[in-house]
Amino acid sequence: MMLLLTPTPSTSATEHLPSSEKRTPLGSHDTQRNQMPTSAINSCSRFVLIRDTLLHKDEIDLVDFEDVIAEPVGTYSFDGVWKVSYTTFTVSKYWCYRLLSTLLGVPLALLWGFLFACISFCHIWAVVPCIKSYLIEIQCISHIYSLCIRTFCNPLFAALGQVCSSIKVVLRKEV
Repeated sequence: MMLLLTPTPSTSATEHLPSSEKRTPLGSHDTQRNQMPTSAINSCSRFVLIRDTLLHKDEIDLVDFEDVIAEPVGTYSFDGVWKVSYTTFTVSKYWCYRLLSTLLGVPLALLWGFLFACISFCHIWAVVPCIKSYLIEIQCISHIYSLCIRTFCNPLFAALGQVCSSIKVVLRKEV
């Protein structure tokens, strides 16, 4: 398992704006979203456990409030509306995921476990033995094929080479 000591900041959609134009969900002008203060890390737990150690689901983490609801420069809603919208979006996304994973997580894990077990079983007990059998049989056939080529084609092509060896081509440039 891999442990994360500090959260990694993601890039903001407003990175190209001057700091006075940048707007974050809480109305501050922080350039690094998702940056958890050190005090919050220490108060929650000493280490945050990463469940996706191979980072397969890295692109899913990119869906934040600012990525979905973005106000262009000069057309800002009231700060109170922005804060409530941010909170509503974040909490509903969080609890919807929690509810769906509670209801469907175990059945889908059972389904995917069964599917990958069947795939592994077929690969171990059917695919690999068939490939090994094919390679053993094709090796025997390749020896017979090689023998036929050396027996029939080599003399034929050697004779054709002798016949064509007396042909001479001369190129002339006429002016």
